[in-house]
Amino acid sequence: MKSAFATCLAVLGFALPAPAEESPTLQSDPEAQTLLLDARDASRNRTVPLKVYLPASSSARPVILFSHGLGGSREGNPYLGNHWAKQGYVAIFLQHPGTDRSVWENEAPRDRMAALKAATGIQGSRDRFDDIPFVIDQLEVWNSDEEHPLHTRMDLEHIGMAGHSYGAVTTLAMTDRKFFGNRNLHEERIDAFLPMSPQPGKVGKPEAFFGSVSVPVLCMTGTEDGSPIDPKLSPADRRKVYEAFPPGDKYQLVFEGAHHFAFGEGGNSTKSRARLAHHHPAIQKISTRFFDAYLRGDGAAKSWLQSEAPREACSLIEKDVWEWK
Repeated sequence: MKSAFATCLAVLGFALPAPAEESPTLQSDPEAQTLLLDARDASRNRTVPLKVYLPASSSARPVILFSHGLGGSREGNPYLGNHWAKQGYVAIFLQHPGTDRSVWENEAPRDRMAALKAATGIQGSRDRFDDIPFVIDQLEVWNSDEEHPLHTRMDLEHIGMAGHSYGAVTTLAMTDRKFFGNRNLHEERIDAFLPMSPQPGKVGKPEAFFGSVSVPVLCMTGTEDGSPIDPKLSPADRRKVYEAFPPGDKYQLVFEGAHHFAFGEGGNSTKSRARLAHHHPAIQKISTRFFDAYLRGDGAAKSWLQSEAPREACSLIEKDVWEWK
C-alpha cells in the first residue's frame, strides 16, 4: 500500500516511476519510442539520467531539453515528451541528482518536506545549472558516435529548453538574464526558452535580473500557481518575470484557476485545484508553435503566436490570458 505521502505526491504530479532498466534501453511508449541513457560527467563525479523521446524519422531533428521540478525525475511530464516527439522533435528529459526524487524517497514521511526545502540551496542550483551545458556537450559526442543509438538523430544547431518550477529556474538561468554582480550563465547553444511556473527571485527587483533578456521566452503560469514549499511566493509573483522582460519575442500564457501542478502529469481532483480539460492540449499546441517559430524558423508559427489565434485554437476561456510583446 502506498504511504499517504506517496499518494499525495502522485496526486500532485510527482508520480513514482518504475525502476529504470540498464541504459541504454529502448522502450515502447504510447506515442513515441524512448531511450534511457546515463550521461556521466567525470569532472564532477556526477551522472545525469536522461529519457529521450524520439520522433519516427531517423533524420536529424531539433532538440528540446526538459528540466523537472523539485523532487521529480526524467519520467515526469510524458504528455509533453510524447507530443513533441510526434511533432518531429527529439525531446530529452533530464534528471538532476540532488534535487530529484532521491531527495525524499528514502526519508521518513515526517522529514520529507524539510528534505525538499533543504535541496533548494546554492549547491542544488549550481549542480542543475552545470547539468545543462554538460548534457549538450554529451549530446554532441553521441551525435557523432557511429555506435550510439542517437548517431545523426539530433540537429544540435537548433535547441530549445523547457522546465517546470525548479526546472523553470534552471531554464531561465540559461538565458542571458543577469545574476548578482552582473554575471550571467547564458548557454548560447539554446535558441528558445519555455519556463513553466517561473519565479522572479526572493530579493531585488525583477527588472534588474530580467530586464535585458534578449532571447525568445514563453512563460506559462496560472492564477493559483503558488509554491508548495514557499508560502511567501504568490501566483502574482510568477507573472513578474514576463513583466520585467523587454519587448521582443516574449510571450505569456496564464490559465485562470490553474494551480502549480496543472502543468504536470497529475492533478488534484478537488474543484479548487482541478486541471481543466483544455490546459494540457493548450500547453502542447502553444509550446510546439513556439519551438516551430524559433527552432525551425517557421514564420507562420511566429505570426500565429503574435495574434489572438491561440485563444480560439486552444479553447482558452475568457479569463485565461494570452499576451506577447
